[in-house]
Amino acid sequence: MTSPNTTVSAPIPPAAAPRSRPSDSSIGGLLLATGKITPEAAERVLRMQKEMGLRFGEAARRLGLVTEEDIQHVLARQFDYPYLQAGEGKYSDKLVAAYQPFSYQVEKLRAVRSQLMLRWFARGRKALAVVEVNPADGASMLAANLAVVFSQLGEQTLLVDANLREPRQQEIFGLQARQGLSDILAGRADTGAITKIEHFVDLSVLSAGTLPPNPQELLSRSGFGTLNLQLESRYDVVLYDVAPLAVGSDALGVAARVGGVLLAARQNHTHLADISAMAEQVVQSGAEVVGAVLLDF
Repeated sequence: MTSPNTTVSAPIPPAAAPRSRPSDSSIGGLLLATGKITPEAAERVLRMQKEMGLRFGEAARRLGLVTEEDIQHVLARQFDYPYLQAGEGKYSDKLVAAYQPFSYQVEKLRAVRSQLMLRWFARGRKALAVVEVNPADGASMLAANLAVVFSQLGEQTLLVDANLREPRQQEIFGLQARQGLSDILAGRADTGAITKIEHFVDLSVLSAGTLPPNPQELLSRSGFGTLNLQLESRYDVVLYDVAPLAVGSDALGVAARVGGVLLAARQNHTHLADISAMAEQVVQSGAEVVGAVLLDF
């Protein structure tokens, strides 16, 4: 018998364990976060996954909720290898490193990246100018795509649009008009003008800024060299897109400051004699020709 001061309570059953849901870093969590599947659809996938012993992505694909491309996309995010699907972002569709990372062209870009890492950046160098002879040779798009593949490697990468005559990078990356390189060199802005690229956490772009009447003089002053040293201290890789040699000698001024040049030529378009002459001018400026790329995109 219990005493009047003693109370007897029935045992309280343990709370039911919450139903399992995909973690934020799992394939399921990433599919949810990117809106590829709904929470209700995730429940269906989890049931099939449990019943059939499948991976989450395979179960979702069998249910027709996602495509193989969707799975590859989130796998890339899981392994910190960002890229975009068609229609995602506001960038140029010629930015193949962002939209077609497993294509033949991007494999070639990664091969170029590897060569540059070995021949230039492994030597403690940080900056490199991408130079072309003619406006249609493709240096701007090469610089943009190389910037993306360097960032995908986890290198803190800055792409500088040093073409102060007909800049391209603002258009390629869909950036709003704002102050940029020319404004910094003129003392009217600072490095706050640099824009981080939303979909690529290790990639930033410094636009050309206000088009000046004296681009060659701006890029040849000591202020550009000082700025380059400042940027090199903040980033692992600094790529400069410059105006073609056919329209001015801006590229030679940039080359003299950064020390290294990657030559860009277009297949069936750029003359070999022009490439040889450009390489000779680069060397005479005191810079090193690190390599040359023959483009077909």
